[in-house]
Amino acid sequence: MDVNENDFVMMKKPHPCGANEWKVLRTGMDVKLKCVGCGRIVMLKFADFKKGFKRRINS
Repeated sequence: MDVNENDFVMMKKPHPCGANEWKVLRTGMDVKLKCVGCGRIVMLKFADFKKGFKRRINS
C-alpha cells in the first residue's frame, strides 16, 4: 500500500457526516486523516487504517 501525505483516500465505512473521502495528513505508526466533508481530524493505528482502506483517489 503506497499512501503518502496529502493523498486523498476512500475508506470502506463513511464518516457519520456522510463523506467517505479523507485527506492523509501524516503517516507512520499512526495515520492522521482529515474528513473532506466536515473537516474532523482523526488518528488511526496503521493496522486499523489498512483494514478500512478501500482505494486512493486521484485528485
